[in-house]
Amino acid sequence: METAIGVFASRDNAERAFKELRERGVPEDSIVFLTRSESDAKTIAKEFGAYVGGFVGGAAGMTTGVVAATLLLPGVGTIFALGFGAAALLGAAGAGAGATVSSAAVHDPDAPQPTAGEKSSEDNAFFREVLKEGRSLIAVRTESKELATSACQVLDRLGIGMTGPVPLKMQTTTRQVGGVTVVDITGRITVGEGNVILREIVRDLAEKGKKAIVLNLEEVHYIDSSGVGELVKAHTTIRGQGGQLKLVNLNKRIHDLLEMTRLSTVFDIQKDEASAIKSFGGSQVVA
Repeated sequence: METAIGVFASRDNAERAFKELRERGVPEDSIVFLTRSESDAKTIAKEFGAYVGGFVGGAAGMTTGVVAATLLLPGVGTIFALGFGAAALLGAAGAGAGATVSSAAVHDPDAPQPTAGEKSSEDNAFFREVLKEGRSLIAVRTESKELATSACQVLDRLGIGMTGPVPLKMQTTTRQVGGVTVVDITGRITVGEGNVILREIVRDLAEKGKKAIVLNLEEVHYIDSSGVGELVKAHTTIRGQGGQLKLVNLNKRIHDLLEMTRLSTVFDIQKDEASAIKSFGGSQVVA
């Protein structure tokens, strides 16, 4: 499954991105729009009724119905997730979204909400941090590399992303420093290429029971929206195994990207490898 994540400071750009994704043939069940704003959710439902005609439900004053998953995030409040893929996305992120409900529930204080026992912590931290800053988020999840590539072009151009020339293809080396696994990455983390390599590396490390992982990004100069999605998945995968993943040696472009998207508050970012290894604690630093 390919995942591309676009973060938007402007609702207008988010709306344009949603429209362009549909015009490029990305099916509505692969697109999710996340927002804190009820009015934004209603506006998206109205303005893109022609593109989400398969949605069901409805509410007074809305020209089209829309499926909306509601999620109560601590410290943020209610999140509105529009799209048939909402439940899948929130479930994949470990968000404990509960049942999918109709848009009428947007106005219903008794609408289903996650129970206190449902998981809602580390795995959806990136939702909390991005959304609580007033930004919105569009995620595209698809099995098609062609659609993922097309989606990345839209999300990178209209969202908060990186621009400029794309450097060499991604390459990696993995080494062990005591109890810590360091993955040195060079090149780019992009759809259909670097993101797949990173996914396979993280999956392999998780299967081997590696729980202290450092991604050295010193030679990474470009990350697209799919690469951002893959970093998020890497973070949640290792967390789900009871481990920790840290990022080190970020250059200014990567650092600025994570700052703008607020993902800098989600990832554990250390200034260098030595600091990262030390931060795991003495149990991991063995000869």
